[in-house]
Amino acid sequence: MTTKLLAAVAALAIGANAFAEGEGEVLAEERDDFPVSAEFGLAFDSRYITYGVVDGKDPIVTPAATVTFFDTLYLGVSAIYDVTKGNGKRGGYGNRRGKYTTLDATVGVTHDFDLGETLGALTVDFNYIYEYINRYQGSMDDTQYLNLELSLGDLWLEPTLAIERDIMADNGTYVNFEIGHTFPLIDGESEDDDPVLAFRPSVGQGFGNTQRVRGYFGDDHGGLMDTNVKGELTWNFCENFALTAYIAYYDYLFDRNMRHDAREYNRGWGHGDKYAKSCQFVGGIAVTASF
Repeated sequence: MTTKLLAAVAALAIGANAFAEGEGEVLAEERDDFPVSAEFGLAFDSRYITYGVVDGKDPIVTPAATVTFFDTLYLGVSAIYDVTKGNGKRGGYGNRRGKYTTLDATVGVTHDFDLGETLGALTVDFNYIYEYINRYQGSMDDTQYLNLELSLGDLWLEPTLAIERDIMADNGTYVNFEIGHTFPLIDGESEDDDPVLAFRPSVGQGFGNTQRVRGYFGDDHGGLMDTNVKGELTWNFCENFALTAYIAYYDYLFDRNMRHDAREYNRGWGHGDKYAKSCQFVGGIAVTASF
């Protein structure tokens, strides 16, 4: 009787252990297939640069958060904070040190389309942004954007085409085409994991139509805008966290009139030749957490 009882207990224990292992695998699979993911970021930039020109000569801090459902629909929010009072005083919107200057709310959809072995996956990202700009002396400078981004991340040159349409302020269109490549410096534990340390150089070229250039520079002259050369170093220091540092160079290389517009735009941030030039260097660092 005792032998049979011990055998039954042992069989029950083995079965319970097998069930627990199977349940654990199911739970792990359920976690992998969980329909909601989130990303939080905090970025520091040495200057506020838009379209290759200076929108703030002093550093800015940008917190951001995005929630994605079923790897397709996402909602995001981000804000730009001035670190010093110089940006607001020179930019005409008062002392905003430690306070937000813009607040962006985003809703978008993204999907990967398989184009075969040669091209790999085409990532299509379409989103709408409402940009709220802090009121100053009764001003209301809010705007709205429609954005479309197409990228082939499986190719060696990783081309990306980004199209931005302003549908509230000036009805302008800005297009940027970028190519770059990610060099793994320290590989992850498996082929499916991101590199622990990676370096990505890239080159981008912007184009603005007449409405975009008129809205930004006051010049009825569309054409090639900013050229951007950037280097990014990303350290995935644990499973859910990454640290990225970058340095970038901007200039208006291919259009004489546009280059003059960029110089005059930047001149407003200081006297003399320190800011009155079309070329700009900027750097920054950002930390992101993904769950």
